[in-house]
Amino acid sequence: MSFKKTSSVITISVDAVEAGPNTFTQTEHDLQLSPLDNEVFVLLALDAAPAPPDAVAGVNTSISMSISTTSRTAVGNIGDNNVLGASESAIRAAGFVDGGVGFQQLATEAPTGMVDYIGIIATNNFFTQIEGAGNLVGKSGGVRLWGYRARADAATYAALVQSEVLSS
Repeated sequence: MSFKKTSSVITISVDAVEAGPNTFTQTEHDLQLSPLDNEVFVLLALDAAPAPPDAVAGVNTSISMSISTTSRTAVGNIGDNNVLGASESAIRAAGFVDGGVGFQQLATEAPTGMVDYIGIIATNNFFTQIEGAGNLVGKSGGVRLWGYRARADAATYAALVQSEVLSS
């Protein structure tokens, strides 16, 4: 794979906001890459931070988020090919008379080993997904990506775009 770094490290911050309580909502975010120049975004790290779910006595509540390279119809997990990262916060209260016990689950921001990057976004955009369960109000979360722009050779760019599009 051949690509050349064309920028310093860039930080991109976006919000994911549910359209209503417990409603799957997806947002598209434009990276403003230049496909004519075979430009890609090389992802170094990411962080997804959902808001806490509602503490409702006797009800399990949660909020899940994912970041993907292609459009999705549900919140993904890191086992999905097109998902770059995911996070979930939950309160397990079913059977309790109080607000229950909180849990948080997330994919680490970067692999624990030494790698050059954790993903490449070859098309001009990425997507955030968010969905709550059992909450009384709509929830939100923040996403932050760290990476840099790079120019790929023609064969690498074509392979990256095809792989990304076919993974949806």
